[in-house]
Amino acid sequence: MYQKYFRRFLEGAAQSAGSGAGAPLHMACHSHHYWPDVTYEAVKQYWNDSATQADAKWGPLFEEKIPAWQAAVARVLNLPAPERIAIAPNTHELVYRLVSAFDPSRPLRILTTDGEFYSFARQLHRLEEDSNIEVTRIHKEPYATLAERFEQELHRGNYELAYASQVFFDSGVVFPDLAGIAARKPERTEFVIDGYHGYFALPTDLGPVADKVFYTAGSYKYQGAGEGLCFMSIPAGCKLRPRYTGWFADLEELENRADQVSFADNWLRFAGSTMDYSTLYKALAILELYEQEGVTVEGIHEYVQQSQQRFLASMDAAGHPLLNRDNLIHHDLDNGHGHFFTFDCTTAQKSEDLQAELHSRGVLCDRRQQLLRLGFAIYHAADETFQRVFS
Repeated sequence: MYQKYFRRFLEGAAQSAGSGAGAPLHMACHSHHYWPDVTYEAVKQYWNDSATQADAKWGPLFEEKIPAWQAAVARVLNLPAPERIAIAPNTHELVYRLVSAFDPSRPLRILTTDGEFYSFARQLHRLEEDSNIEVTRIHKEPYATLAERFEQELHRGNYELAYASQVFFDSGVVFPDLAGIAARKPERTEFVIDGYHGYFALPTDLGPVADKVFYTAGSYKYQGAGEGLCFMSIPAGCKLRPRYTGWFADLEELENRADQVSFADNWLRFAGSTMDYSTLYKALAILELYEQEGVTVEGIHEYVQQSQQRFLASMDAAGHPLLNRDNLIHHDLDNGHGHFFTFDCTTAQKSEDLQAELHSRGVLCDRRQQLLRLGFAIYHAADETFQRVFS
């Protein structure tokens, strides 16, 4: 059904596996997703536009390509204002630009969880070395009470910034009722949803909270456009003035520059500087293709859920010593889980050994210390049983 969009990567993977080895089963799609074939022509188009237009490419890029991509992303997430979707090479740059907007002479209280991705977690540890930064981390487990515990602390603690993942990177567990918590947040608290493992995987409607949250995500994972293109939606009426700001943020005033630093009331408020826009070409080509073909996030999610059910059936029948229900980290497999499963192998050595064993059978996956992650994608065959994971 969906494999037709990924022939180049699927054929390339089979060729690299060697004669007679068969195509590998790529289950690291939550880390690096295969790219649809249309990205090949998109990269060539970016090169040709750059070669033929040189500096003149910036006009069409900012007037046509970026708005078209913003509009397509807005349709995926039901965001009402595409022009408030900021672009950067990575989400870390965007989030730190947001953090930089707070007054450094005053206390900055941040609420988050103990399950955030490495870049944000590391940045917080560094910020905590400053005397005015206070960070409260809510334990993500038990997941059944996470929403209640997080929201209680959010309203109790007088926070300037709250930050939480839509889907936890280490487990695939969906943060329960995160959009609802954001909708009920205190007015003074800026709220960030890290959507990297949710965007283009889980059906996501940001319409009701578009003016309550900053939503960050990127194209490297489930959209399959590769690295180098991330975004952050900006609530309407945002008046924050990032100290970490680049010259792109001044594009609208380049010909009429003043001594004061001004900010536009659109995505340029959080803009940085010059970047490589080849991935934007790829991402736009994918979004346009899927719209033409009627491929939706809802359809993708349903397809992946069916794959996950076949995987669980094979797993239950296999009786594997590590890949089993007892070691599977989850909260609600039927009503909200990301597009990968994580198994706690109890030790890093067991996880490493199992990864190597799977690799020898042509199953490609990744791990985080003792946690082994197995992902599911639309380029997996509709009749894939995943039995070779357990044999």
